[in-house]
Formats: sequence, C-alpha cells, structure tokens
Amino acid sequence: MHTLGINAAYHDCSACLVRDGEVIAAAEEERFTRIKHGKRPVPFSTWQLPFHAIDYCLREAGIRLADVEHVAYSYDPGILLGPHRGKPVITLPLEPSAHPDKEWMSPWDPLFLSSIVNAPRQLAGGAPHHLRKRFEGVRHDGPFRWHFIEHHLAHEASAFLAAPFDECAVLTMDGRGEQATTSYGIYRDRRYKRLGQVNLPHSLGLLYESLTTHLGFLHSSDEYKVMALASYGKPLFAAQFRDILRYRGDGQYEVRPADWTALFGPQRERGSEFTDHHMNVAASLQRVLEETVLEMVRWLHAATGAENLALAGGVALNCVMNARIRDRGPFRRVWVQPAAGDAGTALGAALWVDACQRGSDGRRWVMEHAFLGPAHGEEEIEAFLRQAKLRYRRAQDLSEEVAGLLAEDKVIGWFQGRMEFGPRALGARSILASPLDPGMQQRLNQIKDREDFRPVAPVVLEEEAAAWFVNGGVSPFMVFVYDVRPDREARIPAVRHVDGTARIQTINRSQNPVYHDLLRAFHRRTGVPVLINTSFNTRGEPVVCNPRDAVESFCSTPLDVLAIGPFIVEKP
Repeated sequence: MHTLGINAAYHDCSACLVRDGEVIAAAEEERFTRIKHGKRPVPFSTWQLPFHAIDYCLREAGIRLADVEHVAYSYDPGILLGPHRGKPVITLPLEPSAHPDKEWMSPWDPLFLSSIVNAPRQLAGGAPHHLRKRFEGVRHDGPFRWHFIEHHLAHEASAFLAAPFDECAVLTMDGRGEQATTSYGIYRDRRYKRLGQVNLPHSLGLLYESLTTHLGFLHSSDEYKVMALASYGKPLFAAQFRDILRYRGDGQYEVRPADWTALFGPQRERGSEFTDHHMNVAASLQRVLEETVLEMVRWLHAATGAENLALAGGVALNCVMNARIRDRGPFRRVWVQPAAGDAGTALGAALWVDACQRGSDGRRWVMEHAFLGPAHGEEEIEAFLRQAKLRYRRAQDLSEEVAGLLAEDKVIGWFQGRMEFGPRALGARSILASPLDPGMQQRLNQIKDREDFRPVAPVVLEEEAAAWFVNGGVSPFMVFVYDVRPDREARIPAVRHVDGTARIQTINRSQNPVYHDLLRAFHRRTGVPVLINTSFNTRGEPVVCNPRDAVESFCSTPLDVLAIGPFIVEKP
C-alpha cells in the first residue's frame, strides 16, 4: 500500500511517500524549483502543490500517481467549513474542538479554503507538462482515496510515529493550523490521545514571527536568525514579554496584543546595523519563550507520566529552547523530528493515514536518519562535469584526500548520496571546513553572504561527542545545543558560539559511511574529531539538490573545492 503525504497550505511545501509503514522518500519543493520555502505563505498561493517533490517521491518508488492508494493532505478545511461532504474516511481519535474565533477569519480565507478543498482536482490535472507522465490516469476522485488531516495532528504524527519510542508525550508548537497553534498528548499502546491544545489568536510561533519582522528579518523564514542574535544580548526586557506571553496553567498560555514600536522603538530597517538594543530584545523574547515552554513541558510530564517527549512544529526548530527542555525539563529523553516545520507535516500525514489503514500492524519505521531525498549516480555527475567543462579527478580515497584538503584550511562543497529532508544540512549537501582556525566562522559567513553574528555548527564523531561537548550524546539532527567543554575550546574555536555553545550533529557509520570516514580521517590527521558543517547554499537560496545546483554554487562562490560523488574539483 502506497500513501502519499502532501504539505502545501502554508510554507515549506513538501511531499512524502510511505509504503506499508516504511518511508520511501521525502523532499521539499524548494530543492527542485529553487524558490526558497517553495512559496511565500500567502492565501492566494495555496493552490500550488509540490508537484516536483511528488514526482521525485513517485520516481524513487518506481510508481505512478495512479498506483497510490491514499493521499494525505496536512490541512483539514472541514474544521473551518463544517463537516466534509459525505462520510469522512478517517474519524480522528480526538474530541471535536470549538470553532475558531470568527474575528480571525480573514477576507482571504474563502480563497485560501477553496484552493485546499479543490486540491484533489489540482493534483489530478495541475501537474506541469514535463512531469505529467507520472500523473496520468488519475481523477480528482481516484483511484486514490483523499484524506484531509488536521494540521497539528500531522505535526504530532510526524513526531510519535517517527520517534524511537514505543511510548511518549508529544508537544507541537508552530504559528497556526486550522485553529490550533499548540497541541499536546500521549502516544501509548499504539494509540494517540490529544490532551489539549491552544487556539488562535494565542500562538508562540506567530509571536516569534511578529518580532522577527520588527527586527528587520523575513517572517516565516528568518526566525532562526533571531535565536542566533539573542545569544549576544541580555534579557533586559523579559518583564515586558512576560506581560505579553502568560502561562495560565494546565498547558494553556495566552498572548496579549503588543505594539512593538511603542515598546521597543521603530522597526529595524533591513540591511541596517544591529545594536545592543536589538540583541537585548531578541534575548528577552528567547528567555520568556523558554520559560513558557518549560512550564508546559512540566505540566505535560505530570499529566502523562511518560519518560519520553517527542517534539515537532516550527517552534521545535529552536535548538536553544530544545536544550533547555532537555537539561531543565522532567523528561528522561527528548527527541525532535528533524523536519519539524511544516515540511514535516507531509511525513506525519502520510504516516498517520498509513497507520490507520494498517490498523494493528503497528509501526515499522523509526527515523534514524534524514537522508530521504534524491541521489545522483557517478555517470550522471561525471557527464555534467564534462558538460560544464570543469577539470576534475576521481579520488583514489575520497575521505583521506578531502581530509587532507580540510587540514590545509580548504573550504569544501560536499555533495554525496541522498539529500537530507528538513532544513538542516547533515552531511549530504554540506559545506565543510576545519574548526581549528578561529577566523573560519567569519570566512564562511563571507562565502555564504550571511550576517556576521551567525554561528556555524559542528559535526562530531558520535563516539567522541562526550569528550568535546558537555553531556554530549547522540544528536544526529542538529536540533540541540551543547556547551563546548572548557578544555577543548581552544582546539575548536570556529564552532564555539558567543555563549559557549554549539549546535552539534553526531554521526556514526551506519547513518552515512563516507561522511563518518571523512571525520575519522580528519581526526587521524589533526587529533580533532570535529568539522564545521553548514548548508551547501548561499543567502536566499535553497540547499543544493542536483549536480547542476552544486556546480553553480561552487563556481559562483569562493569555495575552494567541490567533492561531488567520487570526483574532486579544485579551483586554480
């Protein structure tokens, strides 16, 4: 049985294909169209389905759309429009919620919802001409069965059906779904029970988005920059934010309206300098967010009695907050789904519908890695290098040769194997560099045209993590920060952030053999089992997907070397 998951309602459009409980493929639309986040989250873009990502998933499985039995769309317009026409395919094990406050209905909502209701027709007849081969033979009413899945249920399922736990509490936080902005529950005995939710207009994600705009960044895109900026500031305005964001107990909070200009002065103009004031505002929001979420987490632990916590939703990409939950919260283990933002709802919707259809079969898959995107073979790569008229050589031992170049302070574009699913580059589409030179962080920010305050993240051999980072454990997805051990700071200055932390990725050989071997080779040469790993892209561009993307990025930036498949390209 094949189940196709689709996310297209807001941003980070994506697709995922599940076959009998196993995830075959998952990818974001932006990687194929080269439009960051796939599209902007505006109501009149809802009709855009992730056809390229869907096409990839079908191609990876060797099937056509007509071979898919179920399609799961990660938004349920029925929550706003009333019951579906006809009997719903799936009755969710959730208590029906009250309708949202009508004051939150936008003039654009009829167009927004109309596009979603008509998504089956778009899927049946809207594919671009060059992709239609795999989309032939379908109608809007089949042969697949269409399922509208509540947005936050898709987030929740992407956590509890992918996590390495048989039982866990679940917490999801984002900007908004149909009505919910935060939801929480318990996965136990192969069933999920939602314990509660926070509804619009109260939203942690929208609060963070709003201040992101005030600080001169792009909302629904640059929130991670605010998190990075916060490390340079002091929470001098925490009292003001505690008045805006108030925890009410029992998992509930409220967000009061705020006039940022009245509180903190005029909005920062994009491109202008950052001041201590901007940093202090960001630090204050970050502090109060962490306090509020910790209160929710403590309540959830008491309500469920669970030892494990699984997180999803865009707010769960805040790795500093995640570390506070890990270190100061009551749960024994905390796991964050790596595509925690809206892209991951395609994964969750597909896994949920698949599990509902298979019933008592239970889970068959755990998300041990995120390498779910397309790969490109040696022949295809070499053909493009020849077409691009680049001088290249085949490496005799790729890991050893690249480790030698890294030890010489060369910056490497690294293109290997299947692309990552989610916003983090995890060793398939990465820029790699040595952490030994304290100036390397600044150099990489210049190469990528990034803001000076942005940190770069380390990848470390899993077996060496605890020796270099305080309580360093298994962390394959770069979703937590760890303190750099004081006795190691001088060895890896480029990856130590201003607050003494680093957002680490651990790697073992079963997850990515060539990447792991590269770390081991660098360790043998330098005594340091750590490399800088940042995403293979420049500002405003999605992470590279195919050989053409990699070559274009390599040739248009000051990168020194491209390691693409078994081939090495060096600039003169």
